[in-house]
Amino acid sequence: MAKVLAMSPSGAQFSVTELAGMLGHSGGAVGNACETLVTRGEAERVGSKPRMYRATGLTAGATQRTVTPPPVPRPATQPGGGAASAGGGKPHAVIRPNGQRYHPRALANLPDVEALQRLREASVPVLLYGPPGTGKTSLIEAAFPDLITVAGDGDTTVGDLIGEYTQDEKGGYRFVYGPLVTAMQEGRALLLDDATLISPKVLAALYPAMDGRRQIQVKAHQGETITGAEGFYVIAGHNPGVHGAVLTEALASRFSVQVQVGSDYDLAAALKINTTAVRIARHLATSQQAGEVGWAPQLRELIAFQRIADVLGADAAFANLVGIAPLEDRDTVTEIVTKALGRPVTALALGRQL
Repeated sequence: MAKVLAMSPSGAQFSVTELAGMLGHSGGAVGNACETLVTRGEAERVGSKPRMYRATGLTAGATQRTVTPPPVPRPATQPGGGAASAGGGKPHAVIRPNGQRYHPRALANLPDVEALQRLREASVPVLLYGPPGTGKTSLIEAAFPDLITVAGDGDTTVGDLIGEYTQDEKGGYRFVYGPLVTAMQEGRALLLDDATLISPKVLAALYPAMDGRRQIQVKAHQGETITGAEGFYVIAGHNPGVHGAVLTEALASRFSVQVQVGSDYDLAAALKINTTAVRIARHLATSQQAGEVGWAPQLRELIAFQRIADVLGADAAFANLVGIAPLEDRDTVTEIVTKALGRPVTALALGRQL
């Protein structure tokens, strides 16, 4: 990678697709390597649609080492079916693009991050479903550093996926590719977050990219045909309890693997989150599964709970836990929290003037 950039004419720019073609590697791997070079100052990223890269004064020195991320080692399987790291212990935490750590969980006797990576290599689309805050997006970001994310909602249009004409600084118009086309051209992973909130008519524009042809036609741009480069992959997230979320048969049939994602309360305990708060969350989760309540704190809420407790104290954090519960469940949540603490708890609110 660095050698190609360093030996090119001064100022020459290359897209991920071009570099992948020259090197014979997948677009995803090449994109990751380019970003590693940029982080080190050994390459410069120019533009974003598509991403272009060129050499810097430090690129020549980078030719002495390999920057392509090594493949994830296949973990050994412990007796009883549990997954272990290459060293026989727990898998190491994975650093997400935002710098936060993701702690892998078990999926099909593998660390979930590796399971998703293997499915991508086999071009098997995955749908992750579960309540907000359970770690669906965190898992996907940990598995795919080259990820492009589309935040789906009822207003998402075909243009938001494929692209549309935008006025330039000279008053004219130019076609700007959308995230789907960018992911296809650069061989990157594409996350449709809250995919089931997107109109089925809009999602239909995506389906040709997911079948055997891996092609779409951009009718708005002279009928241009876009073919998915090696590494292009689609993954989606679905929150069944969100109002307006509909998993249609057409959408479900495109995702051969569908994985339920719930909160890992054992991880919450390992992260030193207040044990009473974790116990309350487990109780509410059990009640939710039984249909007795519609809401339970997920890992996201528990992490926020501990941050609030560290700043304002545990009493304020428990009061806030009651306050963030949906109105229809608040009485039940208040009762459970009050019983767990042995004292009355009400939603966090302003008091008298000091």
